Amino acid sequence: MQAYSSSFAKAYNTWWSGFARQVAPDIQKFYEATAKGEIEKTLLDLCCGTGQLAVHFLQQGYRVVGIDLSEPMLSFAKENAREYIDAGVATFIQADATSFTLDERFGLVTSTFDALNHLADEQALKQCFQRVFRVCNGVFIFDLNTRLGLKRWNGVSVDDSEDALIINSGIFDSKSGKAWVKITGFIPTADGLFERFEQTAFSTAFEMERVRELLLEIGWRQVHFARAEALAVPIDQPETVGRVFIVAMK
Repeated sequence: MQAYSSSFAKAYNTWWSGFARQVAPDIQKFYEATAKGEIEKTLLDLCCGTGQLAVHFLQQGYRVVGIDLSEPMLSFAKENAREYIDAGVATFIQADATSFTLDERFGLVTSTFDALNHLADEQALKQCFQRVFRVCNGVFIFDLNTRLGLKRWNGVSVDDSEDALIINSGIFDSKSGKAWVKITGFIPTADGLFERFEQTAFSTAFEMERVRELLLEIGWRQVHFARAEALAVPIDQPETVGRVFIVAMK
């Protein structure tokens, strides 16, 4: 699993945290329509990043634990959720998604913004699924970039605005199913200057049918693919969609 630098975590917290806020209400709506979601308001946010999805559920009265490998990411998450940590309903832990252990059990487990694509191979993905299975009493919802989605990493893009300059340079190797992107940018500082950051991230293209098979082998009772805005509606051909949400239920 990948960890991130403090400067990249700062940029992520500012510009890339919107995805979690966008999908959180859809995940909550789906979960609370299930039998488990009607009675159990507990969430494990795996690879929680800077904590925006966790904060959404905290605001809705959930007990939340967030796990991330990156200490800089967790620092922002703790600051964003400070009042809930002080109230004793939120905890953030530094741990790897493939090897974490918790005594607590959760009705809902999430991992968003294609965080699990950053696992190195199928064995690591299976280990993650096994860890989640041990602590989840109800529903596991996560999203992955498909092979089609990772192909879109090829090329260079520039985001030039008044408050940031961000350059993404990516490549997808279809033979290995690996994608890499180098993100370079400049973000403003409190003194009116700019701070440079650079981060290289890799992703693995997992075959969606194999993802389903792994989840079922581990013990999940039902598994389907969906879009974020319609999590209850299965997708029959997930490889034709760039980003897929996977819903696994016990």
